[in-house]
Parts: sequence; structure tokens; C-alpha cells
Amino acid sequence: MAKVLVLYYSSYGHIETMAKAVAEGAASAGATVDIKRVPETAPPEVVAAAYFKTDSEHPVAQPDDLVGYDAIIVGTPTRYGNMSSQLSTFWDRTGGIWLQGKLIGKVGGAFSSSATQHGGNEATILSLHKVFLHHGLMIVGLPYSFQGQMDNSEVAGGSPYGATTIANGDGSRQPSQIELDGARFQGKHIAEIATKLFG
Repeated sequence: MAKVLVLYYSSYGHIETMAKAVAEGAASAGATVDIKRVPETAPPEVVAAAYFKTDSEHPVAQPDDLVGYDAIIVGTPTRYGNMSSQLSTFWDRTGGIWLQGKLIGKVGGAFSSSATQHGGNEATILSLHKVFLHHGLMIVGLPYSFQGQMDNSEVAGGSPYGATTIANGDGSRQPSQIELDGARFQGKHIAEIATKLFG
């Protein structure tokens, strides 16, 4: 049975919601799944002024936690086409496990959110893919067998790079059914591949 970590940072809850859907998908494939978040690094006054969501049921991850999983699926809001600074800071702390090659051969995937339909979701996922490659992870996206990403009848996230959601500039839009289905599909797909590789 594969062990899957869903690791995320979420400012307003959109990525947290997507993380839960990714975890549901992975669990449906029989994987053991944990959801953890990275520490908040923004100053408290910034967090308060921006009304960040500070309550969460998920524990804070430490870099060494990554070693215990067969697959790591990472979620982040986009920041100008890159992962959030909070998530980047977390990865900056993984030098020790990188030096020891502790993540080589594991499966990696990514999901993201942006304010607008073309607000950088794919570029943000690619910013995570680069980190995965440096650590030796095998990247798995959201294949076109998830037909929801082919549906143009409504505005929706999702691409072959990974599941995505669109939050609107004021954060008022929550993940849609198609977007949550994409997150579940990706979670299940990654868990199935990890199970084939690691049993």
C-alpha cells in the first residue's frame, strides 16, 4: 500500500479545499494518505491585514517528513507564476535530504490556484516541477483521461500539468465540481502509480 503526502500552503482556503479532494482521490486508490501544511512565514500583521485563513485541521510539516512517503503531491496558490514564498521557504529547508538523495525515485505531483483563468497556474506548477526534478522525483500530472479539462461549457481550471482552481481576484470563487473532480482524479492517479512502483 502506497503512502501519500498531500502538502500544501493556502492563504484563503482554496488550496486547502483542493488538498482534501486530492487526498480523497489518493485514498480511493487504497493509499494511506496524510495532509500537512507548510508553516506560515508572513509577519503576523500582514496575515491579519490580508485576512489570511489561519485555522486548519492539518498539522504543520517539517522537511524530514517528506522522506517517509512514496508520493508527494504539493499544492500552492500562484504568486506571479511561481509557488508561494511560504512553500518556497519550505523547499529551501530541504537541502539536507537533497544532499542525501532521500527523495530520489519517489512520485511527485502538483496542483495550484490563481485569481484569473490565465493567472499563472501552469507556470506555478512548473515552478514546483523544477524542484521535484532536482530532488529526483518522478512527475505525474493530470492526463487527458480526466475529461473534465476538455469541457469548455464553463470556466474551469485543470491542465495536463495538474489540477487547478480559479479563485477570482477577491477570492470569492470556490473550487468548482470539475476542479474538485480533477483534484480527486490526480490524487487517485498518482496513488495508483505509486502503488505499482512501491506496492
